[in-house]
Amino acid sequence: MPRLFRRLQLAAIVLASALPGQAWAAEPADESLSRDWFAELGVGVEYDSNVSVEEVDISSNQGDYALTLDAGFGLKQELPGDADLGLTYDFSQSEYDTYSQVDRQTHMLGMDVAINFEGMDPGVSVYYINSRLDGSQFLELYRLSPYVSGFISKKWFARGAYVYSDKTVNDREGRDATGNAGEADLYFFLRGLRTYFNIGYRLRDENAKADQYDYLSNGVKLRFIQRFELFSRLTKLELAWRYEDRNYSSDTPSINKKRHDQRNRLRLDFQIPVFNRGAVQFFAGYADYDSNYPPAAYDQTLVGTRFLYSW
Repeated sequence: MPRLFRRLQLAAIVLASALPGQAWAAEPADESLSRDWFAELGVGVEYDSNVSVEEVDISSNQGDYALTLDAGFGLKQELPGDADLGLTYDFSQSEYDTYSQVDRQTHMLGMDVAINFEGMDPGVSVYYINSRLDGSQFLELYRLSPYVSGFISKKWFARGAYVYSDKTVNDREGRDATGNAGEADLYFFLRGLRTYFNIGYRLRDENAKADQYDYLSNGVKLRFIQRFELFSRLTKLELAWRYEDRNYSSDTPSINKKRHDQRNRLRLDFQIPVFNRGAVQFFAGYADYDSNYPPAAYDQTLVGTRFLYSW
């Protein structure tokens, strides 16, 4: 992990030094450059029909209720040379009523630097994620992603990215892995941000310490977002479908064959503002995981609500 962390630090330093107006860090602050702070707090409750830990193929086949707490803070800083810097911190906590052993706490730090060119915006994002189960270290993930995005016509927007990741799963050394992925997204703005569609594709290759966990996956997603007025307030409805097909490259010992997973996920989110900065969100999701490896074959339903406050 320290070696990868040094690589991520180096990538961020190299990118920053290559920005137009590279001496910005040593110069007095330019008061004409905008700076925006933002934050969001969410408190809610949800019901999970099949409490599980997807990363290690564990499911209980039992349902449970959980209280959730989410908080996010961020800064967007305009830089000289028509560039932007984004810094974020996100926190999430789930506390289950019965299955406290899967109470989960996650911390995520992010940095994004983008340069605004006419018709094309290249950039790079770096993320560090640390997740704990029942108070004990569970998952650590580093993610580095250079990308390019821009409008290709008046209503069409495109984004392409390469993603490198390095993860460590505590007490399951064989699942430690590095990943390489290519992602492509298209957005069609039918009525600006009021109504738009998003379709995406991802090709991912994951190389784990234990050969049985190496896989190549193809994933697609389709999202529809609609904003409309309800009782004089602008509500937001989002429908999403995600599909992933995973082909493992080596035999799984317990089944004496190569593992093959097909994962379908559906999600509905409906958000209603209740006052200037507050909103209530209702959500429901269904996942159908099909696999020739029995522990990875299950379905799951999730429903819940939460109150959001942003500033």
